[in-house]
Amino acid sequence: MSVLKKKLALKFPRHLVREPITYRLVKDYDLVVNIIKAKITPYEEGRLDLEVSGKKEAIEKGIGYLKKIGVEVKPLIQEIKWNPEKCNHCTVCVPLCPAGAFNVEEKERVVSFNDEKCIACGICVQACPYRAIEIIF
Repeated sequence: MSVLKKKLALKFPRHLVREPITYRLVKDYDLVVNIIKAKITPYEEGRLDLEVSGKKEAIEKGIGYLKKIGVEVKPLIQEIKWNPEKCNHCTVCVPLCPAGAFNVEEKERVVSFNDEKCIACGICVQACPYRAIEIIF
């Protein structure tokens, strides 16, 4: 069986904030969880953007579990678009990218972008002085 990856946006009510939701996805459904962004505050609604990897059936069962306990589950449909024509290759984005999606060829000092590695955190968008990077929803 092949491994599937899905990016999800989770929104959960405040009574679930202290529950081990990601632990259950890992332990009970054998999923690999990569947290992209989280805003979790006690006694407030929580938001968690994550990428889950695993067998298709396991991901479907994990999503079913989340919905059953009251978590709102939506696909995370945001991606980073890099415009090489606008890019001045200043390399500001390279050290800021936690996923290593931006690289610089040292010899030519040219920036490249690997969208397969990108976790769509948005750090690069805010940092780019040339507006060569944007988030697409």
